[in-house]
Amino acid sequence: MNWLDYGVIVLFLLVMVGIGFYSKRNVKTAEDFYVGGGKIPWWLSGISHHVTGYSGVVFVGYAGIAYALGTAIYFWWAVNIAIAVAVGAVVLAPRWPRLRHALGIQSPTEYLRMRYNTAAQVIVAVSGIFSKLLDVGAKWASIGILVTGFTGLPLWIGILSSAIVALFYMSVGGLIADLWTDFAQWVVQTAAGLILLVGTINFISTNLGMGLFEAFAALPAGRVHVFEQTQGQGSMLWTIFYFITVFLSYNGGTWSLATRFISVKDAKEARRSAFLSAALYLVWPIVVFIPMWLGPLTVPGLTQGEASNTLYSTISMMFLPHGMIGLSLAAMYANTLSMCTSDCNTISAVLTRDIIPIFKKDVLTNEKKELFYARMTTIFFMGVTVIVGLLNEKFGGVASLILSWFAALLGPTAVPLLFGLFPMFKHCDAKSAICSTLAGFLVFVLSKMGVLTISPDFAVIAPTAVTFVVYYGIGLYNQYVAKKAVPDDVEHLMVQLGQDWE
Repeated sequence: MNWLDYGVIVLFLLVMVGIGFYSKRNVKTAEDFYVGGGKIPWWLSGISHHVTGYSGVVFVGYAGIAYALGTAIYFWWAVNIAIAVAVGAVVLAPRWPRLRHALGIQSPTEYLRMRYNTAAQVIVAVSGIFSKLLDVGAKWASIGILVTGFTGLPLWIGILSSAIVALFYMSVGGLIADLWTDFAQWVVQTAAGLILLVGTINFISTNLGMGLFEAFAALPAGRVHVFEQTQGQGSMLWTIFYFITVFLSYNGGTWSLATRFISVKDAKEARRSAFLSAALYLVWPIVVFIPMWLGPLTVPGLTQGEASNTLYSTISMMFLPHGMIGLSLAAMYANTLSMCTSDCNTISAVLTRDIIPIFKKDVLTNEKKELFYARMTTIFFMGVTVIVGLLNEKFGGVASLILSWFAALLGPTAVPLLFGLFPMFKHCDAKSAICSTLAGFLVFVLSKMGVLTISPDFAVIAPTAVTFVVYYGIGLYNQYVAKKAVPDDVEHLMVQLGQDWE
């Protein structure tokens, strides 16, 4: 990288900060800070949902997987997400803005107090915050690895520099800043991704005398396939199980993605937003992955671990002119900043709206005090996730944090959160929510300790499966054995969630 590349990166980061301060004028209350006043356009929400859904991990851990294992990653990751979000556009996305209309929520877990009770709300919220610490920490680590690959600078410089920039625009501008920086980041990553794709195709044509299809045919045996042939990551059974995790995550189990739906005007806008995001997931990852899939031809001889750390930076510097190299790194900064800031904003909402009022009753009665806590909790959570990012190797690296830890820990909090929105599960009460969440976490802990031996295919879904069985099992007991009546306010909420507010 030369001065032009560094200049592009600095300019990009300054634009991000500038958007944050520009957005500040629209942030007068905590509602503005967390959900944009419920007035976010569907197309901006959809682009943000898409951009927020992946980060620098795609260019680090997933780059190594694409290089070493081939095309299956597109099907178990991108296609899975596209289908999950498209289904969610019909059954789940519309319920989030209806929930805001019905209860005035600003955080995805805020409704749990009414739906179950305060204890259930706190257990689900605290459990979700813990799992998000690991997820966001992995995202910071991924950008640190990319910066090291491009510049040779230490990991911690990449992590801290991106966190400081994110801190400025997120703590000042809230969700509005987050959404508009997402849009700017989408423009940047689109330009950089298309240029790198063209550069890769030009390289294999000029230097290897191959067209695109000939290049795929020349890859090592077994690299062009839909499913991996072994057990575990990428196998057909694993992919099916992973779909369940993805469905829960991208339709609200990952709280920042729920916020994208909560912040639009109504159910119709939420559907449009989700369908747009699904379409982008079906198309854009092909552009991103082609240079990685062809890595064995352009940068041969790497192991999966080496490809994770160096592949994307290497091909960027091979195929892109100066200035564009900086733009490519800025695009990956963009992905990571988008996901991390979105999560920090939503976790701040959960802390400020759901946890702190238990100890400080007056927080939600004073708009200035609530906005102050909104900004302080954003700073606090971001700081802790940076520490996790710096210690990512303690958890097995970036890919392990995402696929082994966060994917497994998502279900125990997502099941009571999402299924609590449906009339079919209205008999599932606070006991259902608390016991199922704790049971799911217990399965994860016992499997990590080696007490439970779970097949590689089933491991990703085991905590979620146990959570669902306990959750619905207690609900069925309440309905048919104990014949426990459903509270009137829960019955009323189910009716409200089933109707549009257009």
